[in-house]
Amino acid sequence: MLKKFSLQSNKRDEMIEVTEKVQAYVKEQNMLDGAIIVYCPHTTAGITINENADPDVKHDMLRRFDEVYPWVHNLDRHMEGNTAAHMKASTIGASQHIIVTGGRLLLGTWQGIYFCEFDGPRNRTFYVKLL
Repeated sequence: MLKKFSLQSNKRDEMIEVTEKVQAYVKEQNMLDGAIIVYCPHTTAGITINENADPDVKHDMLRRFDEVYPWVHNLDRHMEGNTAAHMKASTIGASQHIIVTGGRLLLGTWQGIYFCEFDGPRNRTFYVKLL
């Protein structure tokens, strides 16, 4: 089974937690054991798993990405001017695999699934594939 999800980002750089949406789909499909892939089909966004307990982690990650990949760099040649967004998305990656056991995503106590926007605000999509 494959499901397409839509979301709206509100900022240029943003980490949007999608864990509950993904878990609800797993439950809806009565999946007890297996794995899923969460995939982002955009070149300036990605999917990661990281801490979901302390919002400062998201803040710090986005700030550090900006330090490593500044939005404006005088040597960038990409005419859209969003090379930093492409760099951040490539660093995060386009997908994550997650084990499902007993009908639940096998995530650590403090882990959540995030859609990472690096060129917003935009209407975006991501997919979940049950394996």
